[in-house]
Amino acid sequence: MPIALLAVLLGFAGLLWSADRFVGAAAATAYRAGMSRLLVGMTIVALGTSAPEMLVALMAALDGLPDLATGNALGSNIANIALVLGATALVAPIPVRFSLVRRELPLLLGATGLAGYALADGHLGRLDALLLAALLGFSLWWLFRADTPDEAFDDEIPALRLGPALGWLVVTLVLMVVSSRLLVWGASQIAAGFGVSELVIGLTLVAIGTSLPELAACLMSALRRHHDLAIGNVIGSNLFNMLAVLPIPGLLAPGAVDAAAGQRDVPVMVVLTLALGAWLLWQRRGRLGRLPGALMLLAYLGYLGLLAVDMT
Repeated sequence: MPIALLAVLLGFAGLLWSADRFVGAAAATAYRAGMSRLLVGMTIVALGTSAPEMLVALMAALDGLPDLATGNALGSNIANIALVLGATALVAPIPVRFSLVRRELPLLLGATGLAGYALADGHLGRLDALLLAALLGFSLWWLFRADTPDEAFDDEIPALRLGPALGWLVVTLVLMVVSSRLLVWGASQIAAGFGVSELVIGLTLVAIGTSLPELAACLMSALRRHHDLAIGNVIGSNLFNMLAVLPIPGLLAPGAVDAAAGQRDVPVMVVLTLALGAWLLWQRRGRLGRLPGALMLLAYLGYLGLLAVDMT
């Protein structure tokens, strides 16, 4: 057990450090290509901060642990909305542009609904995975098609030339692979040692750990008043979790998933996503302030309490 815990801690540390460097190198390349803040947040930064979930899902599926991968995807979405956005709004209220509500929010709602449908029958197969991946392709096309470059934001982009940026991308990707392998092995050993399901470990320990890059990116973006990056990162990360992370176990290890995922965790994720959408629609050009932030954090604590009750 001590060795498994050390592996989890080392895995988390490696993922956090490498994901941060990966985001910086990727964002520098994207910025020089003329992309807007919001699109960088929803694609490049979101992809970088979702890379830990994607690699953990890949390693878990290859190791025959699809419930760990599924729990990581669902738990990360729940944590991104209730924990990451909640904490960010509590620290620094986030102004919301109506264009975000009109253009990006429907994609997130559609991805959440399709993922819920895929898991409703307790089976995640290759057809489900292909449908989710197809929606990912459409979402990326839609976002790039509608993007409008805005003012520069050099203060948050590392000054990297193309060669060093590509070098950092390769090095950090290798480190993320090694770190995710350590994390999956340690998490599976802890689950076996405590008699906890792999789904619950994925929903809590792994999901919170892999959501730390989103939390760090959102807090720093909000404190620097780059609000489009903050909320765009969360919406983009949740899109990637449903459309890029969740298909991985469906493609590599198709089959039955823990029934609790469809009966308990998917409804929580859907309700939180709908609540976020309803608030943004009601506010229109308002902001995500401290009151909804506090309510989100309370909802997350309630969800953790529900998991604890179900484990007893």
